[in-house]
Amino acid sequence: MNTPVFAAWSLAPGAIALPVEGQRATLRRVEVGAGHVAERHSHAHEQFLLVTAGGGTLRCEAGEVRLAPGVVVHLPPGAWHSAVFEAATVLIEVNLAEGVAAS
Repeated sequence: MNTPVFAAWSLAPGAIALPVEGQRATLRRVEVGAGHVAERHSHAHEQFLLVTAGGGTLRCEAGEVRLAPGVVVHLPPGAWHSAVFEAATVLIEVNLAEGVAAS
């Protein structure tokens, strides 16, 4: 499909995840409540996270990373990670389809 897609994220307050689906990637705005715990998991796809508000701690094979506005995280396919969010947090998440490498 070659039709552009437009999303008005600001029009859906309280949403957990608002995706924009592409052919080989998904862009999502994710709102996470204070105290939320994302248990250890991994994905078959490559993932990028950009923290725009709030914060917490991400754990992965490389150690602990403090999540705060402006922090960008790259998770290769299969990389395990978990997180604890101390504050209400907003993330921009980019998920590449399996087999699609970032250049």
